[in-house]
Amino acid sequence: METRRLGKANFEVGVIGFGGIPIQRLSEETAVDIIKQAAAEGMNFIDTARAYGDSERLIGLGIQGNRAHWTIATKTMARTYEAMKQDVETSLSNLNCGTIDLYQFHLVKTKEQYDQIMGADGAYKALLEAKAEGKIKEIGLTTHSVDILELAIEEGHFATVQFPYNAVEQQAEAAFKKAKEKNVGVIVMKPLAGGAITNGNLALRFILENPNISVVIPGIDELKQVKENASIGKEMKPLTEAEHQEIKKIKEALGSRFCRRCGYCLPCPQEIDIPTQFLMVGYFTRYDLQEWAMARYQALPKRASDCIKCGVCEKRCPYDLPIREMLDEAVGFLGK
Repeated sequence: METRRLGKANFEVGVIGFGGIPIQRLSEETAVDIIKQAAAEGMNFIDTARAYGDSERLIGLGIQGNRAHWTIATKTMARTYEAMKQDVETSLSNLNCGTIDLYQFHLVKTKEQYDQIMGADGAYKALLEAKAEGKIKEIGLTTHSVDILELAIEEGHFATVQFPYNAVEQQAEAAFKKAKEKNVGVIVMKPLAGGAITNGNLALRFILENPNISVVIPGIDELKQVKENASIGKEMKPLTEAEHQEIKKIKEALGSRFCRRCGYCLPCPQEIDIPTQFLMVGYFTRYDLQEWAMARYQALPKRASDCIKCGVCEKRCPYDLPIREMLDEAVGFLGK
């Protein structure tokens, strides 16, 4: 597989990495098999998080006996010194790997959060100590805010940044260029826009045409995905003009007001599975599956019509989507 250097972290990583969020749904045996197959196919960068359920522990099992092959990245929502110290120890225990290659601040949304992290009693201090103690090797940051992305790159405190980038979300391209100039590694998440883009081959090839990207981390929870994704990194094929036109059509169809199914809006106080409501709307409006979508929507235990407009979800959404309004629209399409 083609490799690129992960900025000042100086890790040589395969351009197709392993996104560890979905394996939390798998059995131990299946998760381990998939991780071992990924290594055999040339993947060597794996990303998880404290917030991803059982993902860290399953990855810890999957890398046993082959630790040296992997560049392991995890992340946490901890913002204070003490909380970060505790989370580093938890991650080390879960991953059972001795040293974590990259520890990232997870989903930094605002300047206030950034300042808290970098403050006297902030989590950054704890990661500096963990690095000095050999518990971690490098420090990174993930965000969905271009302003925070640009700040993190400019101030130079981080070896890597992680940000959404795909055929319909290209707002960070200038920041990625600046990151490359400053030797900051760029990790791309949401390569399929949370499942809104269904052509994975096209989506990943589009991302890898950008020379400022270090690695892209599609979520993986099936063996067939390992082979399909790895093959793209092994045989880098430029997009044809027809494929560029297809991407343009996808972008025009989706716009910017759509759910990426990241799940940060959850849990809903009314127990509504919000991303699934919008997934059904997508099937109804984009894929000519009206009856299929309506039947599955009606079978859900809680539906968009159960929303009480509390707004808790909107405060959590990294994309600032008008979720309450969108749930009303879902009712209009799919019924009560």
